[in-house]
Amino acid sequence: MRHANVALFVPNNGCPHACSFCSQKSITGQSVQPTPEDVAAAAETALASLGRRSSSAEIAFFGGSFTAVERGYMLSLLEAAVPYVRNGLFAGIRISTRPDAIDPEILSLLHRYGVTTIELGAQSMDDRVLALNERGHTADQVRTASALIRARGFSLGLQMMTGLYGDTPEGAVKTAEELAALHPDCVRIYPAIVLKGTKLGEWFLEGRYKPPSLEETVALCADLLNFFEKRGIPVIRLGLHASPELERDRLAGPWHPAFRELCESRRIRDWIFRALANEKVPKGKITVLVHPSGVSAAVGQKKSNLKTLSALGYHTVVKQDPSVRRGKIQLYDSEGNRIAAEVAGTAGI
Repeated sequence: MRHANVALFVPNNGCPHACSFCSQKSITGQSVQPTPEDVAAAAETALASLGRRSSSAEIAFFGGSFTAVERGYMLSLLEAAVPYVRNGLFAGIRISTRPDAIDPEILSLLHRYGVTTIELGAQSMDDRVLALNERGHTADQVRTASALIRARGFSLGLQMMTGLYGDTPEGAVKTAEELAALHPDCVRIYPAIVLKGTKLGEWFLEGRYKPPSLEETVALCADLLNFFEKRGIPVIRLGLHASPELERDRLAGPWHPAFRELCESRRIRDWIFRALANEKVPKGKITVLVHPSGVSAAVGQKKSNLKTLSALGYHTVVKQDPSVRRGKIQLYDSEGNRIAAEVAGTAGI
């Protein structure tokens, strides 16, 4: 059963900083603040559409720094949501906020109102990068807030960004390592996108900032995906949601409407490359077995994986097999001999 959220966006409300990359309206497609009535309406709509699945879903407040908004407004939203949790209709309430907007008092308050999951926008664990992008918090505040959240019994989510001004792929890997050490229950990875009306946009137009290419970002995020999954930490989001506002306001940056699939496809291709090299497989026909849900990623967008392998001399046939575990692949040579069984995420970073 796939996890579902009843998502409500509280755009840029309560955040005391204007981060270099931030344009909440472009990112969320929303600028109007939700009301308690909106919360109840969204919950009722979700109950009608999800049915029994709602009992495993969370009512989620995203898009801003939830614990930094005006206290009365924050409580009004929680008061509208919590009856649905107390009645067992939803599993809990999920919020996203800043690391420097967490303390023992606010955690006690959130606990009373049925909050179950807290996601922190860490973005980077390099204080230099955080300062350059005017985040307004430090890496140590991420560590402190994460420890407080876990100690209080909440589920912890951490969000990171790649391609920030002043950052490097090596820096992103270091951030991933430090975030994993905080034992989050899930992570989100967002490549930085250059949007109109942001400081990153100004720096891009001035030539001060050059975003990494889509190809470079896909390669990095495929490795980050492997890194977290090998440690049992699910990556619940890769890339920004598509919206008309994002399409309208994007100046540059590695955005793609199917970004996660690009990353999944890239790591499958890398797994195949390694298996062929390790086993010294002669050129010719190879067969790739995947779970039915993984056929598209194995083939690659516009058959990119098949074309790349063909250029190397391998005629590749992708077949679906329900017995292959999700996220795994099996390889066979032209004689039907198994080359590699259930190749897993072994790309090392």
